[in-house]
Amino acid sequence: MAESDKLQRIVDARMKLKARFEDKIRNSPSVADNKPQGSGNPNRHGMPVVPVGQTITTKWPVLDLGIEPDIPLIEWQLKVDGEVEHPLLLSWEDLMALPQSEDQSDFHCVTSWSKLNMNWKGVRLLDLAAVAQPKDTATHILCHAYDDYTTNLSLEEALKPDVLLVHTYENAPLPKEHGGPLRIITPQLYAWKGAKWIKRIEFLPANKRGFWEERGYSNTAYPWRNDRYS
Repeated sequence: MAESDKLQRIVDARMKLKARFEDKIRNSPSVADNKPQGSGNPNRHGMPVVPVGQTITTKWPVLDLGIEPDIPLIEWQLKVDGEVEHPLLLSWEDLMALPQSEDQSDFHCVTSWSKLNMNWKGVRLLDLAAVAQPKDTATHILCHAYDDYTTNLSLEEALKPDVLLVHTYENAPLPKEHGGPLRIITPQLYAWKGAKWIKRIEFLPANKRGFWEERGYSNTAYPWRNDRYS
């Protein structure tokens, strides 16, 4: 198949997914809250740039489970399975052959710091889902990491266009301590929802709690609602 035909198929599938989840995405709290808590000018989604309880930092603190997996790119794989029409097992070369997106977004940690205007490059989770084609039964994903971390996302959050699987930060490979070679970022949610060292994205027919959610953290994690804990 020609590259142009492959790209067009992804674009067509992306548009169908966007149409399927358009209402849920448009009405989700991270873009539609009429009383968001925070301060500063509105961000691109109309939310105050600094969510309630957050302090701006210029550093990027490192938080993890105490393990930093070292995954050579030649051995790295990403599995996409569960409630999808086309399960995937991607090599690094396969990932890099997908449409690549650049974006600038903010990063809000549940431990009360925020880092603004971070520059990323990677693959939109929306585009990856367009290739896998979630079944009508799919409602959530569970992200699995190489350090055995897990976290959950509803599809209306996962399919927002600024949710990326990033491999590049500020024009350099994503550092290992921050989840390199590949992590997910979720600018509209607290950052624990963006798994470092991602190795599997499991599409599910219902919500399933991840590592921190099982330990009392919120399932939804909306920064502008101070939505940190269950």
